Amino acid sequence: MSGDALEKVDVSYYNNSEKEAWNAYVDKHEDGSFFHLGEWAELIETLFSHQAHYLIAKENSQIVGVLPLVEQKSKLFGHTLISTPFCVYGGAIADTAEVREALENKALDIGKELKVDFVELRYKQPVENPNYERFCHHSFFSCDIEEGRDAILAGIKKKQRANVRQSLKKSLNVRVDQDTKVAYDIYSESVRNLGTPVFHSKYFAKLVEYFGDKVEVLTVESEGQPVSSVLSFYYKNEVLPYYGGGVHAARGLKSNDLMYYELMCHAHEKGCTKFDFGRSKDDSGAYKYKATWGMQAVPLHYIRALVTAEEHPNLSPNNPKYALVINTWKRLPLWLSRAVGPFLSKYLG
Repeated sequence: MSGDALEKVDVSYYNNSEKEAWNAYVDKHEDGSFFHLGEWAELIETLFSHQAHYLIAKENSQIVGVLPLVEQKSKLFGHTLISTPFCVYGGAIADTAEVREALENKALDIGKELKVDFVELRYKQPVENPNYERFCHHSFFSCDIEEGRDAILAGIKKKQRANVRQSLKKSLNVRVDQDTKVAYDIYSESVRNLGTPVFHSKYFAKLVEYFGDKVEVLTVESEGQPVSSVLSFYYKNEVLPYYGGGVHAARGLKSNDLMYYELMCHAHEKGCTKFDFGRSKDDSGAYKYKATWGMQAVPLHYIRALVTAEEHPNLSPNNPKYALVINTWKRLPLWLSRAVGPFLSKYLG
């Protein structure tokens, strides 16, 4: 697209009346992800009280690009503009690289007006923009879903396959529904044990409210009691297990391993062809666990532009200065972690 042609492109703020057209554009764009859908803007504003600055590019009244963008402001964690918090993927999607770059530069202009610390765009694929630099320490894992339960099991790496087979011999029950309360209860216990603040209890229910049948919960039970549960997103023939965990007994039962295997099988029955295991911090425990399934780690390509910050902040849980806080959080009573966690987690997406 030439400079003259780009001048005909109008970049403006998105409003909810354009959601149908926005989502239609995301649906058809090859890089459009579940996290680009317009529902996130209202959900994040309503539940987390962050300001959405979603941008939409049009040429002759036709959408040629979109960029979901959210402002987070905290005295403790800083002031940022991100595409998109609580989401592993984001950034601009557009008809051309020129339109994409125009959206990115508009985001930077907004960041300067707001005097944020930095602007961060969470791309899955590499992009070029001289105003940004790649800043990412995460990778994602994914695989094709094989045809049928036996083929799915055979496709899992040998050691992990043995864990799944072991779990299949136990008296475990699997159910799929939208029981977000069970998913939240198990997830909140899991992240407390990791020393991480949990989201508000309403969040999982809101995901179902906003995204409907694109959200499901798969739960593994032992003797009638939930031991592992995962909330997953379904989009474009792909399943993405997003919030999952297990209680203390899950390790011995291998129920988390069964959970992900059964999710692959269930997703195949629904017509999905891809299993997206999501992102993990490089060389973390989650990263190493996902690798045991035989999936290759693929680096993500988040980009940042510093605005008022002089250096990139290190908010990683691996940062030694957070060690005491994390260890203290692990010892909190579960009820207290659920009560206090939402005041912190809303800034950690």
